[in-house]
Amino acid sequence: MAKLVRFAVSIDEKLFTKFEELIEKRGYVSRSEAVRDLIRAALIEEDLKEDKFAFGTITLVYDHHQKELTERITDIEHSYLNNIISTMHIHIDHHHCLEVIAVKGKVGELKELSDRLLTLKGVKHGKLVFTGIEP
Repeated sequence: MAKLVRFAVSIDEKLFTKFEELIEKRGYVSRSEAVRDLIRAALIEEDLKEDKFAFGTITLVYDHHQKELTERITDIEHSYLNNIISTMHIHIDHHHCLEVIAVKGKVGELKELSDRLLTLKGVKHGKLVFTGIEP
């Protein structure tokens, strides 16, 4: 097991109160675990260089009645077969679909794929989220 290091942090009382509320809301067992999660997330985000290999998800909400949108999405996805691991398609209501795409590859390629999908007419909302193993 890695050696633990203890350190003190001084923060504004209002910020501390909000942090305590977040800890309770999310169900953390300790402040330390919450701080570790925040540090891990910041390190993963910081490590995202364009040529770095990463994993992530692209989430899209779109109007499937938009003319030719589903065909455009499929065409783009077929152009990135080496990056797409899996897709999940969910029917939200009569007009809207949710698609979650698990992806892998260089950060720049995944951003390009995401941009191509998220800027299509008829896509209502979407987001690329990177994840990784803590450094």
